[in-house]
Amino acid sequence: MNKPVVLVVMDGVGETPEMLGNMVAKATTPTLDELKKTSPFRTIRAHGTAVGMPSDDDMGNSEVGHNALGCGQVYSQGAKLVNESIESGKIYDSPAWKELTANVKATGGALHFLGLLSDGNVHSNIRHLIAMLKEAKAEGVSRVRVHILLDGRDVPATSALTYVDQLEDALASLNDASFDGRIASGGGRMVITMDRYQANWPMVKLGWDTHVHGEGRQFASAHEAIETLRAETGAIDQDLPAFVIAEGGKPVGTIEDGDSVILFNFRGDRALEISMAFDGDDSFDKFDRGRVPAVKYAGMLQYDGDLAIPHTYLVNPPEIRNTLTELLVNAGIKEYACSETQKYGHVTYFWNGNRSEKFSEDLEVWQEVDSDVRSFDEAPWMKATEITDLMIDAIRSHEYGFIRCNYPNGDMVGHTGNLLATEIAVESVDLCLERLRKVCDEEGTILMITADHGNSDQMLEKDKKGNVKVRTAHSLNPVPFIIYDKDARHEMKDNPEFGLANVAATVVELLGLQPHESWEPSMLK
Repeated sequence: MNKPVVLVVMDGVGETPEMLGNMVAKATTPTLDELKKTSPFRTIRAHGTAVGMPSDDDMGNSEVGHNALGCGQVYSQGAKLVNESIESGKIYDSPAWKELTANVKATGGALHFLGLLSDGNVHSNIRHLIAMLKEAKAEGVSRVRVHILLDGRDVPATSALTYVDQLEDALASLNDASFDGRIASGGGRMVITMDRYQANWPMVKLGWDTHVHGEGRQFASAHEAIETLRAETGAIDQDLPAFVIAEGGKPVGTIEDGDSVILFNFRGDRALEISMAFDGDDSFDKFDRGRVPAVKYAGMLQYDGDLAIPHTYLVNPPEIRNTLTELLVNAGIKEYACSETQKYGHVTYFWNGNRSEKFSEDLEVWQEVDSDVRSFDEAPWMKATEITDLMIDAIRSHEYGFIRCNYPNGDMVGHTGNLLATEIAVESVDLCLERLRKVCDEEGTILMITADHGNSDQMLEKDKKGNVKVRTAHSLNPVPFIIYDKDARHEMKDNPEFGLANVAATVVELLGLQPHESWEPSMLK
């Protein structure tokens, strides 16, 4: 084996010459600036078809980005998988769809849809929801309730009413004497239901109590709820409090025995915990669920295949084979992976092709740093120092041929919409990169730096009227890719089509191994 390779993923740090809201460019980053000038550097694609999304208008995200980084290939992902299944009608032939619709027709119960209401194509798409509503009516389902999670993160920060109106119009066109469809509850995605990595179970409990029990502040409509809560709190969509739709003081859509529930999110990380609550038996102990209705539950996808969460799902996930880790394990090369809780699953589960278990207990070491349970703009440095300490220990141990980490700062702080905090977040990562570079010099290690998608590089945008607004979504920008080696200069080819999936073969070639024949090619000349 050649020199060890360290790969750093700066989450949410894109590359663009545009300066509006570009906190990467505004930040003081002497290490990145120098490396871009003096080392082999290029940008690579991290969105759209380069990571398996339906079109190049679709943003990348951390999950598909780490799939591509870790497997060296481009698989149909999330939205594209579901699009194909809905267009072909395969989703409605699935055992899950048949079971859930047959259940409510037999019991007279309601079919509930729960998920993120937007067309951001990162966690969900409202078009999938509306297609399933139409099919449910066509198949004789008589009562439907929709529990909406407000986005403002993968789409404009205050766009919720656009999607609520779209959904209400669709329901109105379907409602008649044989079909009763209504919005039942909702709230901001960063307040209820959509926690990830078990960092904040109270968020999930609040969502459970809102959707299942109908507990919470009541409104006559989702439109009224959003307008009222915005005026009272000043919050953007993702941070709006929970609400319940009611008539005469009674919630219109609690979840009861005999009902069926579909979580229509296709992305896994923020779907796992609420799925565990619905799928869990009496041993579930993450929070007190109170009355647990006897329902049929399914996810859009199986969000964790190894843990079988959920047990029932509508669309089969991509079957990712021939990953980078498998190749290295077969070559006997030991790996180390590290991040804090918010992105730990990305450098492990998603990196290994949506696999919770290691390919080798002996050759894979994973280390998690507990994230703080707080708004990330309050401490934008997050756990970058602790991650760096662990990375330095791993490099100096000389145990590992390949070492990787993820710094979540640029993404997690960027999602808060706080520009100053995001500037500090990017600077915090740059300080850590300098520490890593010095140790790589001392220990004879190659340092590679990239990102999984953009975010902190585009935090402002202009609306159709020219007004500048905060942007909290990922960007469509490419990401940097740098190879630093004090002892050699590893030149790269000039191909504008290179993307995240080309990184795996590049790593393998630097290690002196042969890339898998199914992979995208190395970027090295």
